[in-house]
Amino acid sequence: MNGAELKAILKEGGRVFGTMLSVGRNPRWIPVLDGVGLDYVVIDTEHNPRSRGELGDFLTMFNTTGVVPIVRIPIPDSHYVTMALDAGAQGVLAPYCETVDQVKEVVAAAKWRPLKGDALRRLIETGEHVSDSTRAYLEDRNKNSVVIIGIESVAAVKNLPEILKVPGIDGIFVGPNDMSISLGFPDQYDREEYQSTVKYVIDTAGAQGIAVLVHHQTPELSSFWISQGARFILHGTDRRALAEGFRTEFSRLREVAKEMG
Repeated sequence: MNGAELKAILKEGGRVFGTMLSVGRNPRWIPVLDGVGLDYVVIDTEHNPRSRGELGDFLTMFNTTGVVPIVRIPIPDSHYVTMALDAGAQGVLAPYCETVDQVKEVVAAAKWRPLKGDALRRLIETGEHVSDSTRAYLEDRNKNSVVIIGIESVAAVKNLPEILKVPGIDGIFVGPNDMSISLGFPDQYDREEYQSTVKYVIDTAGAQGIAVLVHHQTPELSSFWISQGARFILHGTDRRALAEGFRTEFSRLREVAKEMG
């Protein structure tokens, strides 16, 4: 699968499944991930230290697989968008967007790279292209580019209807930790206020044909949000999968040993 194919599945009302890579840095891990049921991965550079060179090596390897690599950039800034895409990402997740202007900057950089300056500003504000040939060239060059916008605060939720009017958004990301903190009750994901807020995001974006990612860590929570309409499924992290896998298997082995006396 590539970015264009992933977007096509979502536009047709389908679901895609992925995880967050928070600690993996060695490209030799990537072939392992190619056969475990992932459509895409989000490589985190917001909360985890990765050099530009490490990210480039990671992305080069991912582009030999059928898993679409998307980079969570540190902030919603055009420089970080183009840096990730130039390194080989097939999409970006821009965290903690609260304004229309932030979203326009991200979408412009991701969808019309390498156009810059006044020509890019005119295109985003009025839809005016330099020429038909330039438009066709840029659309083809960026056909795999997936743009995910982070809606992670009360302010972002209030601005969501206006944010969704920006053309070129492929997904909306909800970060449960940030959202629950903004609502005033950190990590209390069973609270009615949290659930109704996230459901509002799913329904509002869904009405515009835009799928939503709600990033939770347990199968129970991820399953719940699938049942509530999430179609861009982002579940767990590599760190959690490794820890839970070892914990489960070694707990079983210790029980066997205990039974033997």
